[in-house]
Amino acid sequence: MLVLLGCGVVANVILAKTKGLGGGTLMINIGWGLAVFAGVVVSYASGAHLNPAVTLGLVANGATEFGQGVPVGGLSVLTYIGAQMIGAMLGAVFCWLAYKQHFDAEPDAATKLGVFSTGPAIRSYGWNLVTEIIGTFVLVFVIIGFTNGGTPAELGAIPVAFLVIAIGASLGGPTGYAINPARDLGPRIVHALLPIKGKGGSDWSYSWVPVVGPIIGGVVAGFAAIPLLPLLG
Repeated sequence: MLVLLGCGVVANVILAKTKGLGGGTLMINIGWGLAVFAGVVVSYASGAHLNPAVTLGLVANGATEFGQGVPVGGLSVLTYIGAQMIGAMLGAVFCWLAYKQHFDAEPDAATKLGVFSTGPAIRSYGWNLVTEIIGTFVLVFVIIGFTNGGTPAELGAIPVAFLVIAIGASLGGPTGYAINPARDLGPRIVHALLPIKGKGGSDWSYSWVPVVGPIIGGVVAGFAAIPLLPLLG
């Protein structure tokens, strides 16, 4: 649900001949925030884990349960991350189906890839990595502050949605703010596999940035929240 609606708003804004063409960055930010809202609502039973960076950040923060009756452990971490990847890939496939004619009508290969995955405005792997670390740190640190040791599902969907809109509006300019390894890698794999007309390459040389950066940012936020958030409270 997250990726279907998130990639969907990107497709609506940038692909040829859509009714939302030219809607702008703010429309994309709002769309992604509402996509998070929808994703959190329908994944309540799991603790609303949509993002490996959040999952690993909560582990670093000392979480004992991911959702009601789901203890934290190596198997549950791998299961959650695997499910996040599968969900992201399925969402990307359905987004392509919804916009199939517009993918066919779009002449620019880079624009087609931009529906599926992020890319930097200025390519500089080190600085792009820093941006993703900072953006994901904000996401996970604030979620932990909201939940106070609980799960994103206990927080509720609306605050997280507004947080994602804020990160996109404030920190999304340099890299398109993946802030979620599954959100970027899953659709990138789908882009590589689907028979998309004139799609070009999947930019694998950049693909590690929106995976490694969010993981670092999420884990650092989890550890940092242990000493810092009690002081803020």
